[in-house]
Amino acid sequence: MTALLQPKVLLFFGWTASALYVHFRCRVRYGFWRQLTNYSTLLAPYSALMYLFSRVPTRPVLDVGCMPELAKLRENWQTIREEALRAYGTGDIAISSRHDDIGFNSFFKKGWKRFYLKWYGDPLPSAREVCPKTVELVQSIPSVNAAMFTLLAPGSKLPVHRDPFAGSLRYHLGLVTPNSDRCAIEIDGEPHTWRDGEDLLFDETYLHRAANQTQTPRIILFCDVARPLRTPVVRALNRFVTKHLVKISASRNRDTEQVGLLNRVSGGLFKVRELMKKLKRSHRKLYFTLAYGLKATALAGVLLLVFR
Repeated sequence: MTALLQPKVLLFFGWTASALYVHFRCRVRYGFWRQLTNYSTLLAPYSALMYLFSRVPTRPVLDVGCMPELAKLRENWQTIREEALRAYGTGDIAISSRHDDIGFNSFFKKGWKRFYLKWYGDPLPSAREVCPKTVELVQSIPSVNAAMFTLLAPGSKLPVHRDPFAGSLRYHLGLVTPNSDRCAIEIDGEPHTWRDGEDLLFDETYLHRAANQTQTPRIILFCDVARPLRTPVVRALNRFVTKHLVKISASRNRDTEQVGLLNRVSGGLFKVRELMKKLKRSHRKLYFTLAYGLKATALAGVLLLVFR
């Protein structure tokens, strides 16, 4: 009994219980090996803490009214739309040409493009130049940690994925959409359609995917908003993690702008990824053996550092 009460043993079982909860809370789930090696397993204890102290329901799609401050964005959607169209017309809504957007690199080949307004920090200089009114609106809402315009091209789709960080929620505001059920996002198995001037708030830690099966580009305002949390201590913890850890994934619109630490090394990671994709095409079984083996080894290494 004493051995079971050892801190490292308790930590191990706590981590395992958190990972199982993150996996089984969803109706749509990854397979065992993919979930085991996914970042959401590594961050499961933090996510479980966020769910436990969440002031909003822990379900895939939320009533936007639970965050009334976001109404300002919806009320000004036409102003935001005008600036999004300007960014689209000038070609500013674009892919990352330098592979320095590690959070979204895999989306660019699927027909997805973006223009950052802010990413867990101050607004980007290019955003202040191209869309000052939208930047002002976003900055007037303290809970908005990140914002961008995102475009989903005709005939394109994003594969099923999840974000591992439960300290935020995802907000979408339709700006230029096909207004069709054939352009939609599926969240935990349930489809939701984008419409001009309509918004959607959801928990991005549930598995989701998107597709635009029309001939019209889809442009939305995409925001990460801080999850409403109970107790000052947990809110302070989430602010610290947001400011000092998530910010390292910051990317840029133009070469003159700064990128976060994680994206400074993403070029090398991208080359490794490209080599792995070639291997996948030529030796599929070997690819999956190496891919899952490397991820499992990395996860095991982290666990050893924590529990040794």
